[in-house]
Amino acid sequence: MNAPTPAAALDSAADDAARATHAALIERAALLGRVFANLADDYDRSGAPPQEQFQALREAGLLRANIARADGGYGAGLAVTRAILGEIAYGDPSVALILAMHYSHHAMIVHDARVAARGGVRDWPPALAQRLTRASLDGRALINAAQVEPALGSPSHGGLPDTIARRDGAHWRITGHKRYVTGAPLLAWISVLARTDEAEPRLGHFLVPRDAPGVRIDENWDPVGMRATVSHDVLFKDVAIPLDDAVGLKPASLGVQRDPHATAWYFSLVATIYDAAARAARDWLLDFINTRTPGSLGGAPLASLATVQESVGRIEMRLATSDWLLRSHADAIDADNAPATLSALVKHNVVDNAIEAVQTALELAGNHGITRRNPLERHHRNVLCARIHAPSNSLLRTNAGRAALNAALK
Repeated sequence: MNAPTPAAALDSAADDAARATHAALIERAALLGRVFANLADDYDRSGAPPQEQFQALREAGLLRANIARADGGYGAGLAVTRAILGEIAYGDPSVALILAMHYSHHAMIVHDARVAARGGVRDWPPALAQRLTRASLDGRALINAAQVEPALGSPSHGGLPDTIARRDGAHWRITGHKRYVTGAPLLAWISVLARTDEAEPRLGHFLVPRDAPGVRIDENWDPVGMRATVSHDVLFKDVAIPLDDAVGLKPASLGVQRDPHATAWYFSLVATIYDAAARAARDWLLDFINTRTPGSLGGAPLASLATVQESVGRIEMRLATSDWLLRSHADAIDADNAPATLSALVKHNVVDNAIEAVQTALELAGNHGITRRNPLERHHRNVLCARIHAPSNSLLRTNAGRAALNAALK
């Protein structure tokens, strides 16, 4: 057997070091997830921004998890990033959703640089990507997109935003109204979907500092679940940003252009959050039915009933299926060999499995499951929010059906 070359040995050592670092990040996330679980009820009741949780995430280095190693991050791919996020979501899915949006944007930046390295066209201006990355390394650049509007709804259904980017010398001036901006009070940057006022309008994302003059948050987020995501409306009035702080400007006639890699990350991370919430609900249930001993059973626990065991089995089947889908999908994305249709399938099925699993748990727990002092009630409200993430499961089914019907005609 030939001995490894020095370069190969160095690569192997670097890979081993990266794996050890990633394992340590996942362990930190697990520890923080347990801390966040103890805070989740208070934040759910108040709807306050989870500021102390993000301070802890910064101090643990978790905000830089999937920034490229060459840029000072930890270089986590989707599989590792998903594992980190799942631990946080098990404790508090609201915190995890804000974190997921941050991770998704840095995944786009990393992928964009790889595309450029292969000779492709960049969407992110290099100076903007570097500025955002440097600020994130310092823990000052939590980012999310602002896409939904009062009149437009979600851009996944088509149509152009009413938010306008008007060119004014060396600046764009942004004016518009966005809804459901997850993490709004905590963000450093907001990636605003807007169209230009040019004779031939272009569509793209404009990177706006949240504290820029003309940015105002309307604190109107008051949902049934995921309350600490603080997904308030944000209004922009003549907000000035440099011309180079725009990403992916393309003719508006093409509509919103979704990068498949970015979509895969988004679907996987969103699905992971609700899967983790369902697992937290399952674990509460298992403890409850193993310790609950109704007098009608002569001191035996609920877990001794065959009907209860069968229902728990249904929960386990759903969660095991979701685990396989999420892991397989992340591995395929990291290996760059995922089928184009896999991301939508994962999001659709994992979301449905999470909701059905928690509803089954609620049926088994009875009145205890809807009592606010028990976390199952909160888990149930949280997973009900899973289906609101665009594109909806009904739209994913429609797209899949249309593709199958068109393929049959060829």
